[in-house]
This record gives sequence, C-alpha cells and structure tokens, in this order.
Amino acid sequence: MRALDIASTGMQAQQTNVEVISNNIANLSTTGYKRQRAEFQDLLYQNLRRVGSTSSDTGTIVPSGAQVGLGVKTAAVYRISEQGALQQTSNTFDLAVQGNGFFQVTLPSGETAYTRDGTFALSPSGEIVTADGYIVQPGVTIPKNATGVTINPDGEVLATIAGAVAPTNAGQLQIANFPNEAGLEASGGNLLMQTAASGSAQSGAPGSPGFGSVLQGFVETSNVNVVSEMTNLITAQRAYEMNSRVIAASDEMMSTVTKLH
Repeated sequence: MRALDIASTGMQAQQTNVEVISNNIANLSTTGYKRQRAEFQDLLYQNLRRVGSTSSDTGTIVPSGAQVGLGVKTAAVYRISEQGALQQTSNTFDLAVQGNGFFQVTLPSGETAYTRDGTFALSPSGEIVTADGYIVQPGVTIPKNATGVTINPDGEVLATIAGAVAPTNAGQLQIANFPNEAGLEASGGNLLMQTAASGSAQSGAPGSPGFGSVLQGFVETSNVNVVSEMTNLITAQRAYEMNSRVIAASDEMMSTVTKLH
C-alpha cells in the first residue's frame, strides 16, 4: 500500500512548513528579519505503464502512460528579501538600509558577517559596534570630545566638536550586496554568512549605484505579514490533517483485506 508512505511524506513536509511559518511568527518583532518560505518538490514516480512505449507490434505509441507518484520532499527554505517597514527610534546610532545592502560586521573569529539589523551603539573606545559588541566595518571611531554625531544617507559619519565650526568626518560606513541574497546562511543573532551560493560580497558606499541609502534614527522592522502567515498556517494544518486521514483510510483498507477469508 503505497498510500501509507506517500501520506507520511506529506505529513513530514507540512510539519516543515508549519515550523517555517512558526519561525516567521516568532520573529515578528525581530529587527531586520526576513520572512522565509518552504518550497517542496514531488518525489520519483513509479511507472506502471511507461509513457511513449509501444503498445503493439505495429508501433502504436502509448499516449500518456501510467505513473504513480511517491510523495513529496522539502526542496528549499527561501528567504524573502522584501524591504521591511522603517520605524523611527530617534536613537543616534540606530541605522536602517533603505534599498539593497547589508551592514558588514567583524566577528571575534575575524570573519565578516552581514546584517540588516542596524541597532548599533558605541564601544568603550568609541567605535560603532553591534548589540553584541562586534565592530561595524570599516571601523569608525567617534572622537571622545564629540557633542553630536550625524550619519548622512551616503554613510558619512560626521562628528560635531565643541568650538569647531565645521563637523569632523569620522569615517565612511560601507555596505555589501550579493548576486544571490537567498544564498546567504543564517547563523543566528541577526547575522548572515557568505556562501558559495550567495556569491562574493560587493562592497560600496551607501547611495552609490546599486546600493541603498542609510537612514539615521530608524531601524528596519521584520517584513513578516501576520495575516498572510496565519492564513498559511491554517492551510498547512489542513494539509497535515488530510494526509493523516489518508493514512487512517489506508489502514482501514489493509484491515479490510486481512479480514477476507
């Protein structure tokens, strides 16, 4: 009875679907989070009558054949890179990328990670860092005697010094683009890592061609749509229930066969 195995793969697929949806809902308030979507593929088919085979010695061709599918499998979990809403915080070191690009962060291991979470702060030495204390590349240090900091849409960090007429340029933030953002690997902590699938990072100044601009005093909220996720959750739950009913029906059919004398 192939239906038992087929329905079990359906239940496993919908379980994965529910897990992806639940992760989206759980990260509804996560800064810079990009919602995910599970994609599925059908499994191999068993040929009961091969399509295109000859049905007689005169060369007549079977027009459609007979194939029985063997179920479903998870093909991928895609990350949807749609822009999230921008929420004003008025915090000096909260930054949001409007458009394409990721902030670049130096990890303790020396590797570079990428993030859309721009909730930054200052380290004890005055460097712009993430909430975990990781340095935001290329490493901008704010002068200790600065009375104010302005970060313009092009990523220039301008510090106001008491007694000085013009602001001091403390550095230039850089952001990175990828040929395939969906190929980035999530490592937790709102950080993404470059992979062979994502392609190599292309760094540039915010506002330059192909790169988004930076907004000071804003953060990018999650792009999860609660209504869509709840609808998807109900659909996945119904699909799971229908697959479980197939298993129950198959079990009843097998029980009927065993009772035959």
